[in-house]
Amino acid sequence: MADGSVENLVGWFRTDLAIEAAEMVAVSPQEEIPGVKVDRSEDNGIAVNRVSVLNQEGQKRIGKAVGNYITLEVPGLRKRDIPLQDRVSQTFTRELNNMAQFTEEMNILVVGLGNWNVTPDALGPRVVRDLLVTRHLMTLTPEVLGDGYRSVCAIAPGVLGLTGIETSEIILGIVQNIKPDLVLAIDALASRSMSRVNTTIQIADTGINPGSGVGNKRMGINRQTLGVPVIAVGVPTVVDAVTITLDTIDRAVDKLIKQNPEGSKIFNVLEGMERDERFALIKEVLEPYNENLMVTPKEIDTIIDDISIIVSGGLNAAFHPVIHREESTKYMH
Repeated sequence: MADGSVENLVGWFRTDLAIEAAEMVAVSPQEEIPGVKVDRSEDNGIAVNRVSVLNQEGQKRIGKAVGNYITLEVPGLRKRDIPLQDRVSQTFTRELNNMAQFTEEMNILVVGLGNWNVTPDALGPRVVRDLLVTRHLMTLTPEVLGDGYRSVCAIAPGVLGLTGIETSEIILGIVQNIKPDLVLAIDALASRSMSRVNTTIQIADTGINPGSGVGNKRMGINRQTLGVPVIAVGVPTVVDAVTITLDTIDRAVDKLIKQNPEGSKIFNVLEGMERDERFALIKEVLEPYNENLMVTPKEIDTIIDDISIIVSGGLNAAFHPVIHREESTKYMH
């Protein structure tokens, strides 16, 4: 942490969000990180964070690949606000369109990563289930669709434990056969903050590493491995138990010390420890129960259904201009 690099932090906190990696490195929100540009805007309850990793210096600082990361933060999604969900879907469509720069003749392959048998990891397959796929229609009966649709196909390849095959190997085989112009991968992510779980959507043009959210990194799905541009869409659905415990202890110590300045010996000891020392202590205590213990909200079933509808609706509108026009017209009246 002393050198302003994420290298001393990655052992502490598990996060797939570029905005969180930048926040951990920056001493204050106003501090500039060499090689990293961060912009934030807010509109009607939707915060849009843009993190650009400009060079290798920035990559080293925050531990994220050179590229662009857009994060939509919407705390109100926890309240099942339908009009808000619609606005989020529209904002997601706009940001994805700006990043992908879709062309009329573009062929798109959507990959829903994750295990459909495990709810916190089922986002990718759920989104694929609700997509409007058109590649077969354009090949066999193009007159059925008319104008305003692009060629879209999709697959939910499962996980290594279900198939015995590396997910990236499955996708590479498909890419080599159907030759898409763009691959869009959807996956569940990990956050270091419970407040961002299921309220945040990240879009990145750097690809993705399946399983990274639960500390089980597989071969990357990116332009280098597939030979075509890859955009990753992810939603954090879990938090590392060690991180939650550390945050809880930090807050408890601060509160109890304020209430009782003299304090007790244990709280005085904890207050005097560096944060990395606290983290190491908690990790050691939890290790017998499983070092990779992840936590997710109890209402995860409902949340995954809601967020998958937001993402799939946004993708359908981004892929097919006729749907985007219909959605835009609907919100004008």
